[in-house]
Amino acid sequence: MTMPLPDQIDLNSLTYFDCVVEAGSFTGAADRLGVAKAKISVQIARLERQLGVALFTRTTRQVSLTDAGRALIAQCQPLLRGLSDALAEAGNDQGELSGMLRITTTALQAAQSVGPALVEFAALHPRLQIDLRTGDKVADMVAEGIDLAFRMGWLRDSTQRAIKLREFSQFVVASPEYVKRRGKPKRPEHLAQLDWLALSLLPTPLTWKFSHADGKDVTVHMQSRMQVDAPSALLALIEHGAGISALEEMTMKESLAAGRLVKLLPAWSLQKGGVYAVLPPGRHVPAKVRAFIDFYRTYLARR
Repeated sequence: MTMPLPDQIDLNSLTYFDCVVEAGSFTGAADRLGVAKAKISVQIARLERQLGVALFTRTTRQVSLTDAGRALIAQCQPLLRGLSDALAEAGNDQGELSGMLRITTTALQAAQSVGPALVEFAALHPRLQIDLRTGDKVADMVAEGIDLAFRMGWLRDSTQRAIKLREFSQFVVASPEYVKRRGKPKRPEHLAQLDWLALSLLPTPLTWKFSHADGKDVTVHMQSRMQVDAPSALLALIEHGAGISALEEMTMKESLAAGRLVKLLPAWSLQKGGVYAVLPPGRHVPAKVRAFIDFYRTYLARR
C-alpha cells in the first residue's frame, strides 16, 4: 500500500485526533472544539483511511488508542503543541499571553502554592487557558504535552532542564500524642529506635544526615515498617500518630501552628531542598512559560 505524502493529509485531522486523545472520547472532543460529533468522526475516519491503519478501538462508552494511534500521538503531539505555542506567541499583542499553559506538580504543592499563584496569574492574563495536572509521580513531559513541571526536593536526573526557584528547610516532626507515647529523642541516633515513616519518592528515604551548630555531623539509618509515595499522605500519617518523619517547612507550617505537630531535635538541621521549575528537553521556552516561572518565583518570595 502506498502511504500518503504529508502534503496530502489535512493537518486539521491531526488536530481533531489530538483533541480526541486529550478528551478521551469523540463527544468530549466535539464539546472542546465546539463542533458536531459527526464532524469529528468524519475527520478521524478520513485520517485512518489515508494512513491505512486504525487509530482508535471504539466501544459504546469510550475510545482507546491502538498501537498505531499511540505511535502517531507520540510523534505529532509535541509538534502540535510547539506550533500552537509559536502561533500564540506570534499573535501576542503588547505582551498579552494566550493559548494553553499545561503545568504539572504534586497535589500538595498545587494546593499550597502553585494553585493560588495560578489564580492570580490567570486574572492578569484573561486570554490564557490553564491546564493544571497533579500527581506525585514524575510525568513524561514530552509525551503528555506538558509545558512546565514543579518539583520539590532533589532532582535525580541531572540532565533535566531545571531552574531552582528557592530553597527550603526540613525538620523531623511527630504528633503530640506520639511524643507522649514514645518520648522525645535527645540525639539523632535515638530516631532509629522510633517508627520512621519513609517517603518512597526520595532517593534514600531511610538514610538521613543531621548537622549541629557546633559543626558535628551524624548520619542515621532509620527503621521503617511503613512507607508512602506522596507528601500529603505522609503528613496525614504523622498527624494521626503513626510515627515520625521529615517534612519541609511549607508542608508542616499550618500543622505546627495548630499544634497537630511538634518539632523533634530542633538544634539539629537536615540538608536543605529546592523548589524547581522543570522544562521539557530540547524546546524553545514560550513566553507564557517564562512569565509564569517569574511570577511564581515572586509569589514564593512573598510567603
